[in-house]
Amino acid sequence: MNLFYICIAIYLYGDLAIYAAAVSKSMRDVTCTASMTIANSTNGSSEDVGDLHCWPGAEITRTNAYRIYVLAFLCLLGPFTFFNMQKTKYLQLFTSLMRWIAFSTMIVLCTIALSGGKGQGRPPVTEPAGLPNLFGVCVYAFMCHHSLPSLVTPMRSKRHLFVLVGADYLLILGFYTLLAFTGIFTFPRLYDMYTLNFQPTSDPMGTIVPAIPFLQYFLSLFPVFTLSTSFPIIAITLRNNLKALFLREERPSSATPSASPGVLHKVLERFVFPLLAILPPILIAFATENVEFLVGITGSYAGAFIQYIVPVALVYCARNQVFEALGLGVRNQHASPFRHGAWLVFVLLWAVTCVTFVTVNHFLAKV
Repeated sequence: MNLFYICIAIYLYGDLAIYAAAVSKSMRDVTCTASMTIANSTNGSSEDVGDLHCWPGAEITRTNAYRIYVLAFLCLLGPFTFFNMQKTKYLQLFTSLMRWIAFSTMIVLCTIALSGGKGQGRPPVTEPAGLPNLFGVCVYAFMCHHSLPSLVTPMRSKRHLFVLVGADYLLILGFYTLLAFTGIFTFPRLYDMYTLNFQPTSDPMGTIVPAIPFLQYFLSLFPVFTLSTSFPIIAITLRNNLKALFLREERPSSATPSASPGVLHKVLERFVFPLLAILPPILIAFATENVEFLVGITGSYAGAFIQYIVPVALVYCARNQVFEALGLGVRNQHASPFRHGAWLVFVLLWAVTCVTFVTVNHFLAKV
């Protein structure tokens, strides 16, 4: 159980670092007026434009501006980690609505550009060098379907469960495939944060997609809206996981005074664990703005354990308990088509393959 909490904590640390970096990078790229002409000239990495000035007449580089926004992000959203958030229904509805509007807008703008013959993307048929990082991103993509239990639970009849879940997967696949393919055929290069490809430039006539200022600013600031609303919730979740990992409920004994342990417990709960939850990811985001690298690391290791190892262990233990309790005489009409034990072995091998590929990719990138 402790290993599970550790993996969850590592994953959430990576998640928070990604959110802090993405929001700060978006704010930097939108507000830096001295370098707005670079939108389609680089791949968005800090090595390309990090030393350029952010504002005319100011000695602040783009890298320093990014770090200023990271600190501002900490000051604005960090305090929420010290409290509890309840009744987030409307917050989640707002976030979902923003996502659908942003994704649909990006698809429509790219479709207009492609239909007008302005597409500049020439992606190769295959790119072997990108295969290792693909595994990490695919593992990280489990966030897209970790809410499936909320779809299954309200169903009174599970008779058509596989058909409905399969249709849901196909809908998600089609939507994200459309989003991805319209993007790679529209832009010559893609930022590690796709929304930054739509940021406004100093030459509206030279943009690939239709230059609509409101939509350009909305898409560029889209991560700021959605990720900022999710950041406090994830930070509080991480704080609670750290409590479950390190704090144990102990009954006070008569031999020792109860005041001192109580004060220590309150200090740890109210101050230490919130700081442990919020400071490490902020420091990581302060050190690097490479969102693609953070996604690869988070998805490759902690994500792989959560996505593959933990489910295999749960299924294996659950099947053993069911076999001991019911034996072989009971047949489940809702049994999974992947109930054979070979699928568990396959998932484990797939997890090892993913981690191996991504690890090799990280080492090769440093050579």
